[in-house]
Formats: sequence, C-alpha cells, structure tokens
Amino acid sequence: MTMSHRHLNPRSGLVIDTHELGRRVGAMKEIQRVAEAPDGVGTDVIGVPPGSPVDLEIRLESVVEGVLVTGAAEVTLTGQCGRCLEPISFDEEIDLQELYLYPDKEPDDDEASRLEDDLLDLEPLLRDMVVLDLPYTPLCRPDCAGLCPDCGANLNADPDHAHDDRIDPRWAGLSGWAAKPDDEDEASMAGSKE
Repeated sequence: MTMSHRHLNPRSGLVIDTHELGRRVGAMKEIQRVAEAPDGVGTDVIGVPPGSPVDLEIRLESVVEGVLVTGAAEVTLTGQCGRCLEPISFDEEIDLQELYLYPDKEPDDDEASRLEDDLLDLEPLLRDMVVLDLPYTPLCRPDCAGLCPDCGANLNADPDHAHDDRIDPRWAGLSGWAAKPDDEDEASMAGSKE
C-alpha cells in the first residue's frame, strides 16, 4: 500500500524548501514566517479559521535519515463555549517536531512524513498537532456557569437566575392529594381514640 501525496505548492507558506541544507548532516536553517491556515484545522466546535495567520518559528536540521523539523506555530483558535455557547477566540502556541525522511529512506514505512524532491509540507503536521492540543470542551472561562436547563438563559449574565421548584409531570397529579389526606387522617385518628 502506498500513500498518495498531494502535489506540493512551493509558494504555500506551509511548504518549506530544504535545498540549501543538501544532505550534509548537521546543516541547519532557521525560518520565521507567517503562513495562511488551511481549511479544516480543528473540530466542529473549535478550530483555526481558514486563511488566518499561522506564525511559524522553526528550525530545520539535516540528519542521516532526512530533515528534522522542530519549533512552534502560533495560531488563533475560534469556536464556541461548550457550556454557554458564546463565541470564543484565543491564541495558542503549538509545538512542532517531525522527521521528514528522504524519499530513498525506510521505503517500508508508509506512515512516515517524507520530503518530496527538496520540499516538505508542514500542513499535515500542523493539522495533527492543533487537533491534539484542542481542549475537549472549550470554555469561555474556567468557571463558566453555562445555560439554564429550563429556559436556556445564560447563567453568566444572570447568576441569580432561578425558577420555582418544578414538579415532575409524572407526579403532578399527586401533589395536591398528599396534603389533604394527611390532615384528614390525623383528624380521623384523633376521633377514633376518643
């Protein structure tokens, strides 16, 4: 089974040219650039908006097997709070580290990241690392009170929001019945003792 690779666009900010490194072990290059975020980085609830800036600060190092990429990417995550459903947005720094193998190295490893000619593609790495770093339940703040389960009011905006005690509709018919019989039972019991 061979992995299908998409054709890399050298003009993309997430595609890096490693030609300067050659195959000299120990050769190093540092890169700082701003790239555009691709589509689909995140989940349905929170993610990186397509086209938003991705600030890259990475180091390329030539090793025997290929090119080792280390560094960080700063992205803006947007979505909605998992409790109150309000829009949220915050910056996140994502650590990056990946070995891109030369095309002729370890041919049996289909899952390995590979150089294509002298180009390497950071998009799959960025996508994977952002998704791994996403909060399971994104919150607008750690103590978000969420929504009222009865009417949907935002409890952050109205912390004193309350409703009268609700009676389970299955027991509503018994609510008036329980008060009267107790009074009558006590009266009849008092009468029977006399």
